[in-house]
This record gives sequence, structure tokens and C-alpha cells, in this order.
Amino acid sequence: MTNNSASPARLAPPVGGFQEIDGRRIFVHRLGSGGPAVVFLPGASAVGLDYFGVQQGVSQFTTAVVYDRGGTGYSDPLPLPRTAAAVATELHELLRAQNIVGPYVLAPHSLGGFYAHRFAQLYPQDVAGLVWLDALHPEWDEFMPPAASLAAAEQMAPDLEQLEQLRPALREWGAELLADYPEHMRQPLLDAKLSDEWIRVGIAERSNLAELATELRAGPDMPDVPVVALTAVGIDLAQQALTSEQTLQEMRDGRTRMDAAVVNAVSQGEQRILSDTLHHRLCFDRPDAVVQAIRDVVGRAARP
Repeated sequence: MTNNSASPARLAPPVGGFQEIDGRRIFVHRLGSGGPAVVFLPGASAVGLDYFGVQQGVSQFTTAVVYDRGGTGYSDPLPLPRTAAAVATELHELLRAQNIVGPYVLAPHSLGGFYAHRFAQLYPQDVAGLVWLDALHPEWDEFMPPAASLAAAEQMAPDLEQLEQLRPALREWGAELLADYPEHMRQPLLDAKLSDEWIRVGIAERSNLAELATELRAGPDMPDVPVVALTAVGIDLAQQALTSEQTLQEMRDGRTRMDAAVVNAVSQGEQRILSDTLHHRLCFDRPDAVVQAIRDVVGRAARP
């Protein structure tokens, strides 16, 4: 991590602001009003503003919050990786400092699932519902083929040198995903996402997946709240070039069964399988499905 004052983490975000927590600045952006408030928990290499499109949709019917975990995005640097408890505690303090009243509907994507799970273990009374956006689960290894285990994912993660070679493709891909963003947001966000610092952060956050799963398995069960899980099972052409079709099919089947287990563990659980999008594209390709799932969970959570 650099402490260069001109690094992206020190730049002013194009929207939103900062909340000081333990002497550090945490980026936060809220829209809308009413409750229960919906809080998006980003995946690794993602930042709060990646969920800006779905945040706008959700803000039409309740408070919608995006933020950057400490050490990521526009928030102040911190040594990474962190424990799930540290991330969950920070989020709890952030919401209280912002006077955003609980209980909350948590909408975690990818790695954010581990942090939402820990939040629900530590503060069950503050969770009104969950919208699982193709999120990680501590029992991942039980459902996935060995080639796709958490430990294997840590070892296979690209390093900075490999990502450097991919930078032109990453820029093209990022520009396409952010195409509908307002101009004043799109270019600054894309430049920051392709900076060495933010790329290093993404690598660091993926380096303790197995440890995080162990931490969660040692904790209590999730609270019995309404849950909708969106499971993205589209065909990833990039993955097809690197992984056997059998392994990819086992991963799709495993993810489908894993999310089914998540919703079957609560009394109001529902799984929605999306075959027309991919894990990392879910909120960009299918904002309609994401916003509808959140609307449904907010409605179920509001009923006595």
C-alpha cells in the first residue's frame, strides 16, 4: 500500500462523502429514505459505487447505502486482509454514526457474503433480511469441486504482473460495465479501479478466503429472516478457455445447490436462478432482478 497523497484512496469520490470511524475515513453514499435501509456489501476488487445503478433503483422505495470497507476503494488505507469480525464491526459503527436506523436488509455480493454473514452472527437483531447476490458461503468447499476450493482460488488468483498484462482488456471491460454511469462518475471511477493501489487491494482481500470461512463456521447460525438468493449461472467464455467444461458444470451445479441450502435454512427463503448473467456482471446486466429481489425482501421484512 502506498501513502502517496495523490493515490486514488485519497482522491475525492465523484459522489458521496466520508464518515470517520476510529480515526479513519470510510467512504459512504446514501440515497432515498425510509426503512428498512438496504446496505450493499461489495465483492473483492469491487467498490461501493459499482452498485450505484441498483442503489438508485432501491432508493425509489427505501434508504439505500453503498460504502467502501476500510482499506478498500475511497476509504483510508488499512493492512489487508482483515477478519470478518473487524469488517462487520466497522460496518455496524458506520451505520450508527450515520444515524441509519436498523434493522437492515443486507445485500452482499461475492466476498461481501462472508462479511454480511459475520454481521448477522454478531448483530442478529440488526438484520431484517438478506439478498444474496451470488455471494460466498462458508460451506463453499462442501459444494464445489476441489479445483474450485477456496484454497485453490487463493493460489490461482492473478498477481500484479499478470493483471498488468490484462490492463487494456480490464479497461475495455470496465468501460463497458460503467457505460450507463454519468460522465462525471464513469472516468474517475474507471481510472481509480485500474490503479496499482486498487488492484493490489483486490489481490490482498482474496488472500484469506479459507480463514474467513473457518471464522464463520465457528460462529452461530444465521438469524431466521427473509432471504432471496440470486444465483448467476451464465456461461463465462473467459472461464471456458481456462477450465474444463466438466469442472465449470460442477461449479454451476455446486453454486445452485449452495444457494438452495442458504434459502432452505430459513422459514422465508427463495432462490432465483439467472442464466443470462455472470457472477461479476450480475448488478450490471440484471439490475431489474436485483432491485426486485430487494423490494421483495424489504416487503417481507416489513410485515410482522
